[in-house]
This record gives sequence, structure tokens and C-alpha cells, in this order.
Amino acid sequence: MIDSQIKSKLKMFASFSLLLGAASLSSCSGGANQESETRKMNSADIKVVSEMKAELTSPPFVPKSTANREATKLIVDMEILEQTGEMADGVEYVYWTFGGTVPGSFIRTKVGDEVEFTLKNHPDNKLPHNIDLHAVNGPGGGAASSFVAPGHEITFSFKTLNPGLYVYHCATAPVGMHIANGMYGLILVEPEGGLPPVDKEYYIMQGDFYTKGNFGDQGVQPFDMQKAIDEDADYVVFNGKVGALTGDNALTAKVGETVRLFVGNGGPNLVSSFHVIGEIFDRVHVEGGDLVNTNVQTTLIPAGGAAIVEFKVDVPGELVIVDHSIFRAFNKGALGMLSVSGDENKKIFAGTIQEGIYLPEGGTIQSMPVEAKVDQPIVELSKSEKMANGKKLYGSTCFACHQANGEGIANAFPPLAKADYLNADVSRAIEIVLRGKTGEITVNSKKYNSVMTAQNLTDKEVAAVMTYVYNSWGNNGTEVTEEMVKKVRNK
Repeated sequence: MIDSQIKSKLKMFASFSLLLGAASLSSCSGGANQESETRKMNSADIKVVSEMKAELTSPPFVPKSTANREATKLIVDMEILEQTGEMADGVEYVYWTFGGTVPGSFIRTKVGDEVEFTLKNHPDNKLPHNIDLHAVNGPGGGAASSFVAPGHEITFSFKTLNPGLYVYHCATAPVGMHIANGMYGLILVEPEGGLPPVDKEYYIMQGDFYTKGNFGDQGVQPFDMQKAIDEDADYVVFNGKVGALTGDNALTAKVGETVRLFVGNGGPNLVSSFHVIGEIFDRVHVEGGDLVNTNVQTTLIPAGGAAIVEFKVDVPGELVIVDHSIFRAFNKGALGMLSVSGDENKKIFAGTIQEGIYLPEGGTIQSMPVEAKVDQPIVELSKSEKMANGKKLYGSTCFACHQANGEGIANAFPPLAKADYLNADVSRAIEIVLRGKTGEITVNSKKYNSVMTAQNLTDKEVAAVMTYVYNSWGNNGTEVTEEMVKKVRNK
């Protein structure tokens, strides 16, 4: 009897707890929703006190902060241009753009602004377009009010209610195709007081591209709808092209400076695993909103999403910016550089302090028995065949370190373009490919001290890729034969 009463009371208590929990959750949810709605209402009531033309910037640059101004009527004037541009060295693509760049011009607003947006479709364009701004509270994010044919312009307006970093893109059917051709960008809505000041701000946006040819195939490459549907990207790049943030286009900072990156992902398909090799993000505004994460190594940015990442650079050197879905970085183009100058800080990073020989098997390294190879007669490819095969091999084997146009990576990997070290001795170059090389070398009067690993390639493959290199980027035009490679291999 007593046991039955206890069970009955426990059931009543459990039911009461569930009801209380549900009420609590409802209260929390209601509170959060009410706070959001209150904020929107307050933002909607902010009065504009002036009028100004918006400063629009091309990537990787951003307009100045809004912290020192009040809410204003912001006049945005943006032109749509369909134009041919460079996807990679020797590869062209017909981009559809907002403002003539991929991504489109950066728009910087603040909460309470009244944005008067004029969208112009250049008369030489072939297609109608519109714009969907994720910062807009209204039908289609503005897309329903901004459909514009070639040779026409249209004006619509909206109030910025929610602070955050937002994507904008074309939403004209087929939507995926318009985005895949480069029609995306970022709009920042700063809080009323603006974002805290930093030393450097940059604009980076990832996108995936789908071409009829494979990665690196030369000439004008048309869009491939089936590859896009299959999500089989040939290129995954920052700011519209391979190498947009490398070499002379690398981002820069000085030791001790705080860097803020406004990072977007236009997609249309792939999620970005955004990472800076050699840094830890001090702060990340997750998906561009209010939630701030700290001490973050890699942050996920969905297609059609964004993030704000901030970090202080402590030591000099080349920081590599990548999508850490890593084959995209080293084989499809999602790679950039942040070049940091200034004094070293040995307390934070001492670099190499000792180098020696590692013998995992003791004094004699063991090796697996290998069956004797039977020499096959050499059937030499034509030079054009070597060039075609070599280009593909270069794209899959050499591109990550030496870059699409052979420029290399400053202070890390030497250039192959117009490289005096390469052109001076073909046999030496073949040997490096076959057996690797460590230690200091001088290329075009600059010293490099890195590691070139031995490549697991056949004689035919070595001949092809080296013929391609020697016949590209201003090199001496040597045609490397299989016999030349075999002679070096058998030394």
C-alpha cells in the first residue's frame, strides 16, 4: 500500500516537473523571441539624420567603419556586368558580377540605416538579374522588387534591422546557375556603436565553380550544369579565381596588429571549413551573428553564410589561408596568403632548433623486397602529348607548392617561372624530381630553404610534367625525354 502511494506521488512529481520544464522552455523561447522582436521594433524606429552615397569596395578591401556616424539614408548604386575574366593561368571564364568583381562590392551599413538601392543591368548583358540580400526583412530579400532586364535599372529600399554579416546573391532562375557564375557578395550591418576598432580588415569570399574542362584546361571554359547539379566542382577559390590572394595579391599585416576577416561563402553548393595555418582565431562571430566563439582553429561557413574572424598576429611569416577540406586548397585553388612582417618573437615561436637524421630501424633502414622490373621498350610521346599530360600532372602534383602560374610561394617554395636554377641544369632538375632535395638553394637571386619530396612518378610522367614546366612561363623550352629521365634514375 505504502509502495503504491510512493509510486503515485513520484508520477505526479514527474508530470509536474515536465510541465514546469515545458513552461520554462516556453518562457525562455518567448523571452528570446520577444527580445529579438523588441530589437527589430527599436531598429525600425531609429530615425535617419542625413543622406550619403555608400562607399562600395572591391575585394579584398572593405569600406570604413560606421562607428562615427548616425543612422542615415544610404544610397547604394550597383551595376551588374557579365564579363570574361581569368579563373587561373591560361583559363578564362564568363563571370556574372555585381560591380564587376567576384565577389561583388562590399556594402557596409549600420542598424537603422534606410538603404535606397539602385540595381543597374548593363545594356551589353544577355540576361535579366535581381538581388536577394539576406540582410533584408521582406519578400525575397529584395529579389521580388529588383528584377531588372538588360539596359534597365530599378530602385527599391529597406531598413536594416538586425546587426550581422550577410550574403547577397542573384535569385533569378535558374538561381544556382547565377550564383555559380559569381553573383554573390557581402553586406555588413554594424551595431549602433560599430564594431570594435582593429588594425586591418579584409574581405574574403569562397565560391565553387563548374567548368566543361577539368582543372587547368586552357582557354575560355563554359559553365557545366550537370557538374553543378552533381556538386562536382573543378575550382574552389577565394575571391573568384586561383591565386586571388597569393603573390602580389597576398594580404598583409604587421606583427602585433589585430586582423579582422569578413568571410563569406557564396557556394552555390559546398560548405567551407575556413582555417588560417599558423593562427588561432581569438574571436569568431559564428555565422556572422551575435554568438561569439573564442580560441577557434577552424570555423564552418555554410553556403549562403558568413563569419567574422579576428586574431592578433604575433610573429612574422607567411600564414596560409585555406578551406581545410584540404584537397580544395591544394588541388582546386582555395588557398590564400597573409604576409606578416616585423620582428621575431622567440618566446612565441622559435622555429627550427635542431635538425638531425631519424633512423626508425636503427643504423640500417630495412626495406621490403621488390620484384625485379622488366625493362619495357620506350614509346616516346609527342611534345604536344607531353604538354597535355604534363599539365594535368602539374595540376595534381606540383600546383600546391609552385602555384598555377609557377610563381611559387614567397619565402617557402621557389618559383618555376623564368627560374634560373631550373633552366641552368636539366639533369639536376630531373634528379630533384626523382630523389627530392633539402637545404638552401638560390633561385632568381632569392634564397629558399625548404623540402622537395621525391615524386613517385614513372619516367613517362616525369618527362611529361617537366616538358610542360620547361615550356611554360618563360622557361627555356627544353623537351625532356624518357631516356633522359631513365639515365638520371639509373645513375
